[in-house]
Amino acid sequence: MKRYNNLYEKIYNYDNLLLAHKNARKGKLHYREVKTVDKDSEKFLLEIQRVLKENSYKTSEYKIEEKVERNKKRVIYKLPYYPDRIVHHAIMNIMNEKWVKTLIKDTYQSIKGRGIHLAANKIKKILKEDRENTKYCLKLDIKKFYPSVDNKILKRIIRKKIKDQNLLNLLDEIIDSSKGIPIGNYLSQIFGNLYLGEFDHWIKEVKRIKYYFRYCDDCVILLNSKEELHKLKIEIDDFLLNRLKLEIKENWQIFPIDVRGIDYLGYRFFHNYTLLRKNIVKDFKRKINKIEKNWESMNSFEIINSVVSYYGWFKIANSYSLKKKFSIDKILFLKSL
Repeated sequence: MKRYNNLYEKIYNYDNLLLAHKNARKGKLHYREVKTVDKDSEKFLLEIQRVLKENSYKTSEYKIEEKVERNKKRVIYKLPYYPDRIVHHAIMNIMNEKWVKTLIKDTYQSIKGRGIHLAANKIKKILKEDRENTKYCLKLDIKKFYPSVDNKILKRIIRKKIKDQNLLNLLDEIIDSSKGIPIGNYLSQIFGNLYLGEFDHWIKEVKRIKYYFRYCDDCVILLNSKEELHKLKIEIDDFLLNRLKLEIKENWQIFPIDVRGIDYLGYRFFHNYTLLRKNIVKDFKRKINKIEKNWESMNSFEIINSVVSYYGWFKIANSYSLKKKFSIDKILFLKSL
């Protein structure tokens, strides 16, 4: 396996830091910190460059918040825009492509050109074309994945591709700034993908599983045998615990697809059709109700903006009646009357 060297200077190269600042500030131009850096970006970026050159970068103190999303409590870690978010973007500018190359094609979160809809289309296609080998599904996710990541194991994994000691020291500093992977860091999603990449490769290359999909820590495996999936589940437990110090949540399931469908990525997949998850439909209908209530005060652009994202979901699902009833053209036509 190729290991990369001589990367650290590319990270603190001024042009890369300038690009990192431009990328990190997207959507945050109203932040006070961003405005401060923008007033004299050269001064601030040269200071980051100096700190990195001297190998003296230290992660700033985290601001920790608790958020509840869909009845799930999450602890969010926030770092200051300067210097931390700029440094993280500078690392990703140089490393992202190299790290993504180590991942299997069937992991989909936070990777350019992939995502939920690509994964959903592939699952839909496989179920349609290979019904015989996709009779049963094992669905699982990892218990408290991000907080459970072992820092030493993550650093070992990262060393498989990097031998530049200065870069390793910088990454170690970021990794060791918290226990596990902090939800909220820009680097956290790629670190999570790298960590579970060990599991991905074991599933595909050692266990020779053809139909395996992962989005963050949510995994789906398709086989033609319920018994084989139960055996595989026991092996997965052993691998995750002994190699990655992770455990599967108790809500794992093995079931026949045509009886229950695969509830995954906002859809319910069956062999002959695909449905939208009920909460997606409810959210969409709430948007429509909001438009109807605020009809007089909204312009056409605001209406399109509030519902257009849902049409990506509709394209994959069997949702003809929903699309027809709530089409954007119909909404805009009514608005023009």
